[in-house]
Formats: sequence, C-alpha cells, structure tokens
Amino acid sequence: MKKIILSTCLVAVTALTAQQVVAHGNATGVVKERMDLMEDMKDSVKAVSAIFKGQTDYNADTIRNAAETIKAHSGDAMTKLFPEGSLSGHSEAKPLIWEEWQRFKNLADRQVRLAEGLYKAADNNQSGTGQMMGGSGGMMGSGSMMGGSEHMMDDPEHLSQMPASMVFQMVTDNCSSCHERYREED
Repeated sequence: MKKIILSTCLVAVTALTAQQVVAHGNATGVVKERMDLMEDMKDSVKAVSAIFKGQTDYNADTIRNAAETIKAHSGDAMTKLFPEGSLSGHSEAKPLIWEEWQRFKNLADRQVRLAEGLYKAADNNQSGTGQMMGGSGGMMGSGSMMGGSEHMMDDPEHLSQMPASMVFQMVTDNCSSCHERYREED
C-alpha cells in the first residue's frame, strides 16, 4: 500500500514538474526567473479581475494581496531580470527593451506606484466606473498617460481616492503597454 501511495505521489510530482517545464518552454536562468515573476503577476491580476467581472465577491484583502505581489515584482525587481542580451533560450522579450531601456524602466517603475495606489484604494468598492474602463473616448483607452514619467495620476495618494476598479484598470493598462511593445506574440 505504501508503495502505491509513494508511486502515485512520485507520478504527480513528475507530472507537475513536466507541466511547469512545458509551460515555460524549458527556460532556465534569468529567463525562467522573469517568466515565473510574470506568472505570479498574472495570477494576481486574474484574482482581482474575477472580482471586477462579478465572478467572485468583492474582497479588499484579495485586492491588497494582489497589489503587494504586483508591487514586489515591479520596478527594480523586474528590470534586474532583463540583463542586456538575455534573449537566449525561450525568452519572449524583444530586443527593443534594451534599445528603449529608459522607457521600459519607466513602465516598470510606474507599476510600483500604480500597485501601491491599488493597495490603498482596495476599500473603495464604488460603481459608476464606465468612463475610465477603456471604452472609446474614455480616459484609459487613449494611451496618453501610459509610460510617462511622474504624473499626478501615478501618485499613490491620488490613486487611493479613486475606485479600486479604476486603479486596477490603470495597472492592467500599464501591463498591456509593456507587453504590446516589448513582448513577442505567442
């Protein structure tokens, strides 16, 4: 009986490990580290997205936990995982990152401020957010505020006064700005 349980556990661990390797295309080193970082951020975004899609109940702690993960993985924590020339292996990064390093760094640093703002706005479960949620003519759809340097809209204290859904939209728009420009399409 013990052999069967041990064998079953071994098969499960092997399957999970194989699944992880395939998911990251056999990436190793810094490329795998940044893929893992992005996966953590993606999981955080999914958790909050489920709240704002009405798939789960509003939970400020879930939003704060996600914001903490996003903040911890942004800024210098992110840029250090993109040393120049780290395109080998299974990287999805475009060489444009290093040609536009300051712009890339600005987006990574901006994500820290936006995540901090999301953390502070987590208790703001307000409705009526349609104007900023990316519809045509909306504030978030224009891209005019994406990737800039210091701006009042990036100030965590200012963001803390906004509905959490609006701040979350800014976080995801910032992610998209970076991915659209610096990530290879699947």
